[in-house]
Amino acid sequence: MRSIDLDSLEIFRAVVREGGIVRAAARLHRVQSNITTRIKQLEQRLGVPLFQRQGRALALTAPGQALLVHAEQLLRMADEAEAAVRAMPVRGPLRLGSMESTAGSRLPQLLARFHQRQPDIGIELQTGTTALLLRKLADHALDAAFVGEPFAMGELQSRIVFEEELVLVTAKQHAPVRRATDLDASTILAFAQGCSYRKRLEEWFALDGTRPERVMELASYQAIIACAAAGTGCGIVPASLLGALHAAKDIRQHPLPEPLRQNRTHLVWSGDPSPALRQFLDAI
Repeated sequence: MRSIDLDSLEIFRAVVREGGIVRAAARLHRVQSNITTRIKQLEQRLGVPLFQRQGRALALTAPGQALLVHAEQLLRMADEAEAAVRAMPVRGPLRLGSMESTAGSRLPQLLARFHQRQPDIGIELQTGTTALLLRKLADHALDAAFVGEPFAMGELQSRIVFEEELVLVTAKQHAPVRRATDLDASTILAFAQGCSYRKRLEEWFALDGTRPERVMELASYQAIIACAAAGTGCGIVPASLLGALHAAKDIRQHPLPEPLRQNRTHLVWSGDPSPALRQFLDAI
């Protein structure tokens, strides 16, 4: 069973190189008593004296000289091993989750830039509602996720990545909408429960003292835009997404009141980031 650790060897070598306990303590930023204790513990483990006092100086014994040779080799090998590992490219996969709107409008350029910077890190991207992504994060099925407000932060780590302007979309012939009551109990077009933007729209109706006639749950923004254009109902979408959708020319956009208009997208993760995620955080 091994009885010597690298930390003890480093302390031993420092005492030899600095010529004593006092200078070694200063070199290693430790108190003198700690250095003295560690040397005594090392001698006890080995069962031999490593130093002998010559006046006010310390001199190596024969066992101490033998240990120094091996200590130099082991510490050098440890430094080389650490340097080699740090120099290795970080490899994926990096499991990311994203709301569909973020994946469609914001991520393509960001992921392309990250791939150029870190070609060895593969990306696995899953889309879903904020609530679904947070559940997958809690189940360790994702390393990080792009989610929209509002959501429960809990013990998650978070970084604000995007500022989104949300707009209301209706059929092109719909009258201007300034309040939820202008929608006349319209049908909400939205993703399933757990969608942050759906929650914003439902809150707007509630604050205005009205409620939607019903909620039609759809699986994509293309479907939401197409149904809005057909006069089926209304929905909330990020303005940044509309430029990428061909059907957006067939709908009318209405600005939302200030508390609802601005929404932030967060990248969230749990605990210490993995090496791949740390590289991704540096890139964004």
